[in-house]
Amino acid sequence: MTDTTPSLDQMSAPSAGEQMEDMSREWNYHPDLPLQNPSIFQWPPNPAFLIGWLARNWLTLSERVMMAILAVALWYLFYPSLEVAQSFAFGWIAQIYVVNFAMIFLVAGGLHWYFYIRKAQGKKLKFERRDQGKNNKLWDFSDQVKDNMFWSLGSGVFQLTAFQVVTMWLMANGYAPVITFAENPVWFLAWLIILPMWSAFHFYWVHRLLHQPFLYKKVHSLHHRNVNIGPWSGFSMHPVEHFFYLSTLCIHWIVPSHPIHLYFHIVFQGPGAAMTHTGYEDLLIKDKRKLALGTFYHQLHHRYYECNYGNQEMPWDRWFGTFHDGSPEATAETRARKKRMFG
Repeated sequence: MTDTTPSLDQMSAPSAGEQMEDMSREWNYHPDLPLQNPSIFQWPPNPAFLIGWLARNWLTLSERVMMAILAVALWYLFYPSLEVAQSFAFGWIAQIYVVNFAMIFLVAGGLHWYFYIRKAQGKKLKFERRDQGKNNKLWDFSDQVKDNMFWSLGSGVFQLTAFQVVTMWLMANGYAPVITFAENPVWFLAWLIILPMWSAFHFYWVHRLLHQPFLYKKVHSLHHRNVNIGPWSGFSMHPVEHFFYLSTLCIHWIVPSHPIHLYFHIVFQGPGAAMTHTGYEDLLIKDKRKLALGTFYHQLHHRYYECNYGNQEMPWDRWFGTFHDGSPEATAETRARKKRMFG
């Protein structure tokens, strides 16, 4: 891709408006730039903002509420009970594997069908101009979608199931603390709200680790072949990265949880990755934004690599100096960081 970022050595720097116009030419769509700070971790605290954040995420049919509803359905209808999980047996383990395979396939496959096969939204709110890659030996099978499906449904589903099986066995045998809603309704609800925050914290530091040159070249580069991301890209990782990424589920070995919390976390890590990697900002229905999907924040990470390791709601990138706000200045700083890291 042609680099249109103004050189730092130019004698006469372009205006801010000209710089943003150059940035806009590189994308099919982007939100208003520079990106603002939507994090709830603000100082001084802003109660009105916090209440609004809670209302948007938990009092509407948001992606998190949908994930919580799916977690309850999985608990009632699809996953085996904890009593069955007291001893390892092929039947209940295979049941979890089949459910997880179907869940990843239906969510990622459904989003891919909607956005990239049916093209129901065209390129409205699509960040990149390009379509998914084909006939390129960069990808296994010379096809981006087939490559991403292979790693998502292979290593991804296998390791997601393995972490879940071990955690359910620990819960069933009293080695991991288990709660019920009746015993502790406040913590039950609070833990649902906190889990995405924990996941974001864990993801930031694991992600930074994976960007260290050795691990990046040997492991994380497989995921980063997806510069132009699609729904199948989110869970497409090297097996070592899947292990690091899914180790977030080990929190349930320590913190008191209900199986619904575990299943919500599994949905957040698995199908949730497909939702955040659609390549689109929102799902439109009759030209109205109905469901938040990907973010330009993370799209910038896939374009420029050494920035925005976390997500836009959490403050880690801002606190630790790795935030890219979409401006040409941030692009120059990110490229300088990458050069320092990789030489």
